[in-house]
Amino acid sequence: MTPAPAAIRLTQWASCAGCGAKMDALALGETLRRLPPSTDPNLLVGMETGDDAGVYRIGADLALVQTVDFFPPIVDDPFAFGQIAAANALSDVYAMGGRPVTAMNLVAFPKDDLALDVLHEILRGGAAKLAEAGVALVGGHSITDKEIKYGLAVTGLIDPARVVTNTGARPGDKLVLTKPIGVGIIATAIKQGRAKAHAVAEATESMARLNQRAAERMLRHDPHACTDITGYGLLGHALRIASASGVRLRLHHRSVLHFSAALELLDGGVVSGGISSNRGAFASRVEFAPHVPPAWRDLLFDPQTSGGLLIALAPAQADALVAALGRNGIGAAIVGEASAAGEGRIFVD
Repeated sequence: MTPAPAAIRLTQWASCAGCGAKMDALALGETLRRLPPSTDPNLLVGMETGDDAGVYRIGADLALVQTVDFFPPIVDDPFAFGQIAAANALSDVYAMGGRPVTAMNLVAFPKDDLALDVLHEILRGGAAKLAEAGVALVGGHSITDKEIKYGLAVTGLIDPARVVTNTGARPGDKLVLTKPIGVGIIATAIKQGRAKAHAVAEATESMARLNQRAAERMLRHDPHACTDITGYGLLGHALRIASASGVRLRLHHRSVLHFSAALELLDGGVVSGGISSNRGAFASRVEFAPHVPPAWRDLLFDPQTSGGLLIALAPAQADALVAALGRNGIGAAIVGEASAAGEGRIFVD
């Protein structure tokens, strides 16, 4: 007899949690560099800059924004997992300044060991988040797999003149972050049965929250660059902006929005597996001030799932954006700045 949705611990059906299941950035990067680049003149944003989505021009003032994202369960509740996976996939379009319009489900599910009611709840959670975003579900694809995985392929629309990429950060820009970090550590604690209910509730609410309103506000304040924070952690994704824009970034660790439970769990020995791989991929381009605590160094490498936007924009615009987001119930903070032109490095003070 297979268990009902309310009786299962979904995270036990996966070896990795959420975006922490991403491939190692160094190994993946080496593989992708061996692929031939596209020569299509209508491909406005491809793989070269590590942006969140691709952009393809289909008219003088219209382009497609395309992305795909899926991962194993990061929480135990199937409906919440569906919501989080959908919000995470949609976020790539928002980070480019686009408007998602259609989506297709991607599903991997055990053949015999779980009731299809569990899959129904996952898909119902995803559908609820798509309805909230005003996105049409147009189909999908499924395969059998011992590990559960769920996500979406998403298509959006954008004016080619308004695309926001990793490449535009300028010296003097401030960096605005729109969600707290630390969900990878909390997800590891969930899997280990060590997460407190309030920490699970806070992390789940954050991951399931769309970046839609934050992106809409961002576009009113002349953003120079943007990315969303997912499996490569705050430092890994910030480095993509630094490298693509040719700037050095400075992060102020005590200004970074975070879940206090994540630091407590780190102090108690809970460390997400992705921290080590992210450190191995990115540490050579990150310098920490001596006083930055070890737990904070781990936290900044922690892989996120459905994280916030990291936005580079002029100082006055950054202040105005944080204020506007606050008035709309979205916590945000200035967490650093682009300090100078350079080779794409980060200093954490």
